Amino acid sequence: RKNNTVVDSAAGKVNFVVAPGTSLQAFDLQLSTPALPVTPRGPQNFSKGPVTYTVGKGAAKRAYQVRVTETRNPVLGGYYADPDILYSQNTGKFYLYPTSDGFTGWSGTYFKAFSSSDLVNWKDEGVILDLPKDVSWSKKNAWAPTIIERKTPTGYQYAYYFCAGAKIGVALADSPTGPFKDTGKPLLDQLPEGVKGGQQIDPAAFQDPKTGKLYLYWGNGYMAGAELNDDLVSLKPGTTHVLTPDATFREGAYALYRNGTYYFLWSEDDTRSPNYQVRYGTSDSPLGKITVPANNLVISKDPAAGIYGTGHNSVIQLPGRDEWYLVYHRFTYPKGIEMGGDAGFHREVCIDKLEFNADGSIKPVKPTHAGIQPVKLK
Repeated sequence: RKNNTVVDSAAGKVNFVVAPGTSLQAFDLQLSTPALPVTPRGPQNFSKGPVTYTVGKGAAKRAYQVRVTETRNPVLGGYYADPDILYSQNTGKFYLYPTSDGFTGWSGTYFKAFSSSDLVNWKDEGVILDLPKDVSWSKKNAWAPTIIERKTPTGYQYAYYFCAGAKIGVALADSPTGPFKDTGKPLLDQLPEGVKGGQQIDPAAFQDPKTGKLYLYWGNGYMAGAELNDDLVSLKPGTTHVLTPDATFREGAYALYRNGTYYFLWSEDDTRSPNYQVRYGTSDSPLGKITVPANNLVISKDPAAGIYGTGHNSVIQLPGRDEWYLVYHRFTYPKGIEMGGDAGFHREVCIDKLEFNADGSIKPVKPTHAGIQPVKLK
Protein backbone atom coordinates (compact mmCIF):
# COMPACT_ATOMS: atom_id res chain seq x y z
CA ARG A 1 0.00 0.00 0.00
CA LYS A 2 2.18 2.83 -1.31
CA ASN A 3 0.11 5.57 0.33
CA ASN A 4 0.79 4.05 3.74
CA THR A 5 4.55 3.52 3.54
CA VAL A 6 6.34 5.02 6.57
CA VAL A 7 9.95 6.14 6.06
CA ASP A 8 12.23 7.43 8.83
CA SER A 9 15.37 8.32 6.89
CA ALA A 10 17.26 9.65 9.89
CA ALA A 11 16.77 6.42 11.84
CA GLY A 12 17.19 4.19 8.79
CA LYS A 13 13.81 2.54 9.24
CA VAL A 14 11.05 1.78 6.73
CA ASN A 15 7.66 0.19 7.29
CA PHE A 16 5.74 -1.14 4.33
CA VAL A 17 2.04 -1.80 4.94
CA VAL A 18 0.47 -4.67 3.02
CA ALA A 19 -3.08 -5.86 2.54
CA PRO A 20 -4.66 -8.76 4.47
CA GLY A 21 -3.64 -12.19 3.23
CA THR A 22 -0.21 -11.12 1.97
CA SER A 23 2.47 -13.74 2.64
CA LEU A 24 5.10 -12.24 4.94
CA GLN A 25 7.23 -15.39 4.72
CA ALA A 26 8.18 -14.65 1.11
CA PHE A 27 7.54 -11.02 0.28
CA ASP A 28 9.50 -9.29 -2.49
CA LEU A 29 9.90 -5.51 -2.15
CA GLN A 30 11.23 -5.28 -5.75
CA LEU A 31 13.44 -2.34 -4.83
CA SER A 32 16.53 -2.93 -6.98
CA THR A 33 17.40 -0.48 -9.75
CA PRO A 34 20.50 -0.32 -12.01
CA ALA A 35 21.46 3.13 -10.71
CA LEU A 36 21.09 2.29 -7.01
CA PRO A 37 22.03 -1.22 -5.93
CA VAL A 38 19.85 -2.77 -3.24
CA THR A 39 20.56 -6.00 -1.37
CA PRO A 40 19.21 -8.51 -0.60
CA ARG A 41 17.13 -9.20 -3.67
CA GLY A 42 14.08 -11.35 -4.19
CA PRO A 43 11.54 -12.62 -1.65
CA GLN A 44 12.45 -12.29 2.04
CA ASN A 45 10.93 -13.57 5.29
CA PHE A 46 9.40 -10.64 7.20
CA SER A 47 7.26 -12.77 9.49
CA LYS A 48 9.80 -12.69 12.34
CA GLY A 49 10.63 -8.99 12.22
CA PRO A 50 12.54 -6.45 10.12
CA VAL A 51 15.04 -7.38 7.41
CA THR A 52 18.22 -5.36 6.91
CA TYR A 53 18.68 -3.91 3.43
CA THR A 54 21.71 -2.04 2.14
CA VAL A 55 21.19 0.70 -0.41
CA GLY A 56 23.85 2.34 -2.61
CA LYS A 57 27.52 1.59 -2.99
CA GLY A 58 30.87 2.77 -1.73
CA ALA A 59 30.92 5.53 0.85
CA ALA A 60 27.22 6.29 0.18
CA LYS A 61 26.08 2.80 1.18
CA ARG A 62 23.42 2.82 3.94
CA ALA A 63 21.63 0.14 5.90
CA TYR A 64 17.87 0.21 6.51
CA GLN A 65 15.77 -1.87 8.84
CA VAL A 66 12.75 -2.75 6.71
CA ARG A 67 9.56 -4.03 8.30
CA VAL A 68 6.49 -5.32 6.44
CA THR A 69 3.22 -5.13 8.37
CA GLU A 70 -0.13 -6.60 7.45
CA THR A 71 -2.97 -4.25 8.45
CA ARG A 72 -6.69 -4.20 7.73
CA ASN A 73 -7.12 -0.42 7.87
CA PRO A 74 -7.63 1.23 5.51
CA VAL A 75 -10.05 -1.34 4.11
CA LEU A 76 -9.94 0.06 0.58
CA GLY A 77 -6.83 0.77 -1.44
CA GLY A 78 -6.56 4.40 -2.49
CA TYR A 79 -8.44 7.51 -1.45
CA TYR A 80 -12.10 7.18 -0.44
CA ALA A 81 -14.28 8.93 2.12
CA ASP A 82 -17.80 9.35 3.55
CA PRO A 83 -18.49 5.59 3.57
CA ASP A 84 -22.02 4.18 3.70
CA ILE A 85 -22.34 0.45 4.31
CA LEU A 86 -25.10 -2.05 3.54
CA TYR A 87 -25.66 -5.68 4.37
CA SER A 88 -27.71 -7.09 1.51
CA GLN A 89 -30.40 -9.62 2.37
CA ASN A 90 -30.55 -10.27 -1.35
CA THR A 91 -26.94 -11.38 -1.86
CA GLY A 92 -25.72 -12.12 1.69
CA LYS A 93 -22.79 -9.72 1.21
CA PHE A 94 -21.69 -6.36 2.55
CA TYR A 95 -21.38 -3.33 0.27
CA LEU A 96 -19.46 -0.08 0.73
CA TYR A 97 -20.52 3.13 -1.02
CA PRO A 98 -17.91 5.89 -0.54
CA THR A 99 -17.02 9.24 -2.01
CA SER A 100 -14.26 8.81 -4.60
CA ASP A 101 -11.54 10.96 -3.05
CA GLY A 102 -8.16 12.36 -4.02
CA PHE A 103 -9.59 15.15 -6.19
CA THR A 104 -8.64 18.76 -5.39
CA GLY A 105 -11.49 20.59 -3.70
CA TRP A 106 -13.66 17.45 -3.55
CA SER A 107 -14.13 17.67 -7.33
CA GLY A 108 -14.73 13.96 -8.05
CA THR A 109 -17.48 13.13 -10.51
CA TYR A 110 -18.19 9.41 -10.07
CA PHE A 111 -19.21 6.84 -7.47
CA LYS A 112 -17.96 3.27 -6.99
CA ALA A 113 -19.16 0.31 -4.96
CA PHE A 114 -17.21 -2.42 -3.17
CA SER A 115 -18.41 -5.83 -1.97
CA SER A 116 -17.21 -8.20 0.76
CA SER A 117 -18.28 -11.35 2.55
CA ASP A 118 -16.20 -10.67 5.69
CA LEU A 119 -15.77 -6.85 6.08
CA VAL A 120 -12.02 -7.21 5.48
CA ASN A 121 -11.48 -8.33 1.90
CA TRP A 122 -13.22 -5.97 -0.53
CA LYS A 123 -13.85 -6.34 -4.26
CA ASP A 124 -14.02 -3.25 -6.46
CA GLU A 125 -17.36 -3.44 -8.28
CA GLY A 126 -16.53 -0.49 -10.52
CA VAL A 127 -18.30 2.77 -11.22
CA ILE A 128 -22.01 2.60 -10.45
CA LEU A 129 -22.95 6.22 -11.18
CA ASP A 130 -21.01 8.71 -13.33
CA LEU A 131 -22.33 12.26 -13.10
CA PRO A 132 -21.18 13.44 -16.56
CA LYS A 133 -22.84 10.45 -18.25
CA ASP A 134 -25.72 9.53 -15.96
CA VAL A 135 -26.99 12.71 -14.28
CA SER A 136 -28.54 15.59 -16.22
CA TRP A 137 -28.95 18.17 -13.45
CA SER A 138 -25.37 18.29 -12.11
CA LYS A 139 -22.00 17.14 -13.38
CA LYS A 140 -19.73 17.91 -10.42
CA ASN A 141 -18.93 17.29 -6.75
CA ALA A 142 -19.97 13.66 -6.31
CA TRP A 143 -20.11 13.30 -2.53
CA ALA A 144 -21.38 11.21 0.36
CA PRO A 145 -23.87 8.61 -0.90
CA THR A 146 -26.25 6.35 1.03
CA ILE A 147 -28.43 3.43 -0.02
CA ILE A 148 -31.64 1.59 0.83
CA GLU A 149 -32.40 -2.03 -0.02
CA ARG A 150 -36.09 -2.96 -0.12
CA LYS A 151 -37.71 -6.29 -0.89
CA THR A 152 -40.71 -6.06 -3.22
CA PRO A 153 -43.13 -8.68 -4.56
CA THR A 154 -41.08 -8.82 -7.77
CA GLY A 155 -37.57 -8.74 -6.30
CA TYR A 156 -35.24 -6.27 -4.63
CA GLN A 157 -35.08 -2.54 -5.23
CA TYR A 158 -32.20 -0.20 -4.40
CA ALA A 159 -32.45 3.55 -3.92
CA TYR A 160 -29.10 5.33 -4.02
CA TYR A 161 -29.07 8.87 -2.60
CA PHE A 162 -26.08 11.01 -3.52
CA CYS A 163 -24.76 14.56 -3.57
CA ALA A 164 -24.03 16.42 -6.80
CA GLY A 165 -23.39 20.14 -6.93
CA ALA A 166 -24.39 20.48 -3.25
CA LYS A 167 -27.81 19.01 -4.00
CA ILE A 168 -29.16 15.56 -3.18
CA GLY A 169 -30.42 13.22 -5.88
CA VAL A 170 -31.62 9.63 -6.06
CA ALA A 171 -31.00 6.83 -8.54
CA LEU A 172 -32.69 3.41 -8.65
CA ALA A 173 -31.49 -0.09 -9.50
CA ASP A 174 -32.46 -3.72 -9.00
CA SER A 175 -28.95 -4.73 -7.89
CA PRO A 176 -26.69 -3.36 -5.13
CA THR A 177 -24.01 -2.74 -7.75
CA GLY A 178 -26.31 -1.14 -10.32
CA PRO A 179 -26.55 0.01 -12.98
CA PHE A 180 -28.34 2.93 -11.28
CA LYS A 181 -30.69 5.21 -13.17
CA ASP A 182 -31.06 8.79 -11.97
CA THR A 183 -34.58 10.18 -11.62
CA GLY A 184 -33.69 13.24 -13.67
CA LYS A 185 -34.00 15.89 -10.97
CA PRO A 186 -32.68 16.61 -7.46
CA LEU A 187 -34.64 15.32 -4.51
CA LEU A 188 -33.39 18.15 -2.27
CA ASP A 189 -32.12 21.49 -3.50
CA GLN A 190 -33.47 23.97 -0.94
CA LEU A 191 -32.90 24.60 2.74
CA PRO A 192 -35.61 23.39 5.12
CA GLU A 193 -38.04 26.02 6.33
CA GLY A 194 -36.51 28.15 9.07
CA VAL A 195 -32.89 27.22 8.28
CA LYS A 196 -30.81 30.24 7.25
CA GLY A 197 -27.59 28.65 6.01
CA GLY A 198 -25.78 25.41 5.19
CA GLN A 199 -25.82 22.89 2.39
CA GLN A 200 -28.13 20.13 1.19
CA ILE A 201 -25.54 17.34 1.41
CA ASP A 202 -24.69 14.14 3.29
CA PRO A 203 -27.87 12.06 3.00
CA ALA A 204 -28.31 9.07 5.33
CA ALA A 205 -31.07 6.54 4.75
CA PHE A 206 -32.67 4.63 7.61
CA GLN A 207 -35.38 1.98 7.88
CA ASP A 208 -37.13 1.84 11.22
CA PRO A 209 -37.22 -1.83 12.28
CA LYS A 210 -40.22 -1.13 14.50
CA THR A 211 -42.50 0.23 11.79
CA GLY A 212 -40.76 -0.53 8.50
CA LYS A 213 -40.97 3.16 7.57
CA LEU A 214 -38.11 4.70 5.62
CA TYR A 215 -36.41 7.97 6.52
CA LEU A 216 -33.78 10.26 5.07
CA TYR A 217 -31.52 12.57 7.08
CA TRP A 218 -29.26 15.24 5.65
CA GLY A 219 -27.57 18.60 6.14
CA ASN A 220 -24.36 20.54 6.61
CA GLY A 221 -24.62 23.24 9.27
CA TYR A 222 -28.01 21.84 10.27
CA MET A 223 -29.55 18.39 10.55
CA ALA A 224 -32.90 17.63 8.97
CA GLY A 225 -34.93 14.46 8.58
CA ALA A 226 -38.08 13.36 6.80
CA GLU A 227 -40.08 10.26 6.00
CA LEU A 228 -39.69 8.86 2.51
CA ASN A 229 -42.67 8.00 0.36
CA ASP A 230 -43.09 4.43 -0.84
CA ASP A 231 -41.71 5.44 -4.23
CA LEU A 232 -38.33 6.12 -2.52
CA VAL A 233 -37.79 9.18 -4.70
CA SER A 234 -39.83 11.76 -2.79
CA LEU A 235 -40.36 12.94 0.78
CA LYS A 236 -43.69 12.62 2.53
CA PRO A 237 -45.22 16.12 2.77
CA GLY A 238 -45.29 17.61 6.23
CA THR A 239 -42.74 15.21 7.74
CA THR A 240 -39.58 17.31 7.40
CA HIS A 241 -38.13 18.23 10.81
CA VAL A 242 -35.04 20.19 11.73
CA LEU A 243 -33.25 17.96 14.24
CA THR A 244 -29.93 19.72 14.85
CA PRO A 245 -28.84 18.21 18.20
CA ASP A 246 -26.43 20.90 19.42
CA ALA A 247 -23.67 23.28 18.33
CA THR A 248 -21.21 20.44 17.67
CA PHE A 249 -23.23 19.24 14.67
CA ARG A 250 -21.47 19.94 11.36
CA GLU A 251 -22.52 17.20 8.93
CA GLY A 252 -22.59 13.47 8.27
CA ALA A 253 -25.73 12.48 10.20
CA TYR A 254 -26.34 8.76 10.63
CA ALA A 255 -29.17 6.84 12.35
CA LEU A 256 -29.40 3.37 13.88
CA TYR A 257 -31.76 1.52 16.23
CA ARG A 258 -30.81 -0.74 19.13
CA ASN A 259 -32.80 -2.09 22.09
CA GLY A 260 -35.62 0.43 21.83
CA THR A 261 -33.38 3.47 21.33
CA TYR A 262 -32.73 5.53 18.21
CA TYR A 263 -29.11 6.67 17.98
CA PHE A 264 -28.01 9.61 15.85
CA LEU A 265 -24.34 10.07 15.04
CA TRP A 266 -22.79 13.12 13.41
CA SER A 267 -19.44 14.70 12.57
CA GLU A 268 -18.03 17.73 14.35
CA ASP A 269 -15.57 20.29 12.91
CA ASP A 270 -14.34 20.30 9.31
CA THR A 271 -13.19 17.30 7.28
CA ARG A 272 -9.93 19.19 6.64
CA SER A 273 -9.28 19.41 10.38
CA PRO A 274 -7.26 16.83 12.34
CA ASN A 275 -9.97 17.25 15.00
CA TYR A 276 -12.82 16.04 12.79
CA GLN A 277 -14.65 13.55 15.00
CA VAL A 278 -17.96 11.79 15.66
CA ARG A 279 -20.48 12.44 18.45
CA TYR A 280 -23.90 10.96 19.17
CA GLY A 281 -27.28 11.55 20.75
CA THR A 282 -30.41 9.47 21.30
CA SER A 283 -34.14 9.76 20.75
CA ASP A 284 -37.30 7.75 21.30
CA SER A 285 -38.47 8.20 17.70
CA PRO A 286 -36.97 8.62 14.21
CA LEU A 287 -37.92 12.31 14.00
CA GLY A 288 -38.03 13.16 17.71
CA LYS A 289 -35.94 15.50 19.79
CA ILE A 290 -32.36 14.27 20.16
CA THR A 291 -30.96 14.07 23.69
CA VAL A 292 -27.21 14.63 23.88
CA PRO A 293 -25.32 12.77 26.65
CA ALA A 294 -22.58 14.54 28.58
CA ASN A 295 -19.93 12.11 27.32
CA ASN A 296 -20.93 11.53 23.73
CA LEU A 297 -17.68 11.22 21.80
CA VAL A 298 -17.74 8.17 19.50
CA ILE A 299 -14.35 8.41 17.74
CA SER A 300 -11.58 11.00 17.55
CA LYS A 301 -7.94 11.34 16.54
CA ASP A 302 -5.12 9.30 18.07
CA PRO A 303 -1.93 11.34 17.59
CA ALA A 304 0.25 8.62 19.14
CA ALA A 305 -0.84 6.30 16.30
CA GLY A 306 -0.65 9.03 13.66
CA ILE A 307 -4.42 8.84 13.07
CA TYR A 308 -6.28 12.10 12.41
CA GLY A 309 -9.52 13.40 10.94
CA THR A 310 -11.73 10.47 12.01
CA GLY A 311 -15.28 11.19 10.88
CA HIS A 312 -18.27 10.89 8.55
CA ASN A 313 -19.29 7.42 9.64
CA SER A 314 -21.84 4.74 9.01
CA VAL A 315 -22.54 1.67 11.14
CA ILE A 316 -23.13 -1.99 10.32
CA GLN A 317 -24.77 -4.60 12.53
CA LEU A 318 -24.05 -8.23 11.79
CA PRO A 319 -27.35 -9.86 10.89
CA GLY A 320 -29.02 -11.53 13.86
CA ARG A 321 -26.32 -10.48 16.32
CA ASP A 322 -25.70 -7.63 18.75
CA GLU A 323 -22.35 -7.03 17.04
CA TRP A 324 -21.63 -3.64 15.51
CA TYR A 325 -18.88 -1.97 13.52
CA LEU A 326 -18.08 1.67 12.86
CA VAL A 327 -17.14 2.56 9.28
CA TYR A 328 -15.44 5.96 8.94
CA HIS A 329 -12.76 7.86 7.11
CA ARG A 330 -9.50 9.37 8.34
CA PHE A 331 -6.63 11.39 6.89
CA THR A 332 -4.37 9.26 4.72
CA TYR A 333 -1.65 7.76 6.89
CA PRO A 334 1.12 8.80 7.44
CA LYS A 335 1.26 11.85 5.16
CA GLY A 336 -2.16 13.37 5.76
CA ILE A 337 -1.21 15.34 8.85
CA GLU A 338 1.49 17.09 6.81
CA MET A 339 -0.84 18.07 3.94
CA GLY A 340 -2.68 20.95 5.57
CA GLY A 341 -6.14 21.46 4.09
CA ASP A 342 -5.39 19.00 1.28
CA ALA A 343 -5.75 16.19 3.83
CA GLY A 344 -9.50 16.85 3.58
CA PHE A 345 -9.60 15.22 0.17
CA HIS A 346 -6.91 12.59 0.74
CA ARG A 347 -8.90 10.32 3.03
CA GLU A 348 -9.11 6.57 3.66
CA VAL A 349 -11.94 4.28 4.75
CA CYS A 350 -11.47 2.27 7.96
CA ILE A 351 -13.54 -0.12 10.09
CA ASP A 352 -13.26 -0.66 13.84
CA LYS A 353 -15.54 -2.35 16.36
CA LEU A 354 -18.39 -0.37 17.94
CA GLU A 355 -19.49 -1.42 21.44
CA PHE A 356 -22.16 -0.35 23.92
CA ASN A 357 -22.13 -0.11 27.70
CA ALA A 358 -24.74 -1.92 29.80
CA ASP A 359 -26.80 1.28 30.03
CA GLY A 360 -26.90 1.61 26.23
CA SER A 361 -24.32 4.38 25.98
CA ILE A 362 -21.72 4.08 23.24
CA LYS A 363 -18.18 3.24 24.26
CA PRO A 364 -15.55 5.50 22.65
CA VAL A 365 -14.04 3.73 19.65
CA LYS A 366 -10.25 3.63 19.43
CA PRO A 367 -9.18 4.11 15.80
CA THR A 368 -6.63 1.51 14.75
CA HIS A 369 -4.34 0.50 11.92
CA ALA A 370 -4.94 -3.17 12.70
CA GLY A 371 -8.66 -2.95 11.97
CA ILE A 372 -10.94 -5.92 12.58
CA GLN A 373 -10.69 -9.65 12.05
CA PRO A 374 -12.72 -11.11 9.18
CA VAL A 375 -16.29 -11.75 10.30
CA LYS A 376 -18.15 -14.99 9.65
CA LEU A 377 -21.83 -14.83 8.85
CA LYS A 378 -23.97 -17.63 10.24
